[in-house]
Amino acid sequence: MKSSFFKNLGPISYSDIKEHFESIPINIDEDTYFNEFTSIKNLKVGGLSFLTDTHFDKENIPSDGAIICSQSIHKNFKNDYPLIVVNDLHSAVAKLSSIFYRFLTNSEIEILDKPKIGSNCNISKYAIIDDSCEVGKNCVISRGVEIGKDSIVKNNVVIKNAILGNNVVVCDNSCIGSSGFGFDLKKRGSSNLNPQVGIVIINENVHIGASCTIDRGKLDFTVIGKNSMLDNMVHIAHNVILGDNACIAAQTGISGSVVIGNNVTIGGQVGFAGHIKIGENVVIAARSGVTKNIKDNSVVAGFPATDIKEWKKNIIKQRKNGH
Repeated sequence: MKSSFFKNLGPISYSDIKEHFESIPINIDEDTYFNEFTSIKNLKVGGLSFLTDTHFDKENIPSDGAIICSQSIHKNFKNDYPLIVVNDLHSAVAKLSSIFYRFLTNSEIEILDKPKIGSNCNISKYAIIDDSCEVGKNCVISRGVEIGKDSIVKNNVVIKNAILGNNVVVCDNSCIGSSGFGFDLKKRGSSNLNPQVGIVIINENVHIGASCTIDRGKLDFTVIGKNSMLDNMVHIAHNVILGDNACIAAQTGISGSVVIGNNVTIGGQVGFAGHIKIGENVVIAARSGVTKNIKDNSVVAGFPATDIKEWKKNIIKQRKNGH
């Protein structure tokens, strides 16, 4: 079943593995090879799995394969058991998953007829798409769009007025470069919307989830910083500047002209008022309403979003008062 979606790159030697993170081998040689990386319940001879502190069960240590674990639990194994001991188990497991497996490309899946461009796509001859890219079915890519190396555009995606860097992933049913909500409260109606003549710039290594919308700038740019991750159903309005390494959970909406610093973490269903500034290293709890500027290194929650300690105190007071 799994082989229909992921390609197993094994066997992989411990010598190759140790180049990716610090580790201590126990009863494992440099030239020890592992056929696969799998769960404990599916561990077989020649396989590699992992155990966390919270899931460790001394009575059910597998007899086959090898285990990667933290320093705190490796002493529970027999002296002759093959182990890889690491400081950061979470990071090691993530890296091992990418070392052993990758998604199959379109050309490797026999049910698809075309290896790079899916069927029923409408792609402008004036769009620039690197040869290393993959485009799914039913996509629309308009004039002037540029898509960098090794990027993946999945099914039913619309991209216009946008420049995408290298290694960008756009998941199914998303729309990039759509017209922003240029409304006029004095002159309502679709015929009175203000023109949106900017573009979207998406930097390298960005992942955009399914059913996301990113509006182009009103005059200048909407920018998504490098290494940022957008969950499904995220909306980013015109002229938003999103810093590097952002992590935004599902159903978040960011109004126009918001500036967000680097390394920001945003929970699900957060709403932002327009024209505010969010500092760097900020954490915003799920379902918060952000209505004003937030300083660097803040952790906020609630509506309106305030320091999370103050928010918790207010919740306790409300409960005591019977609200």
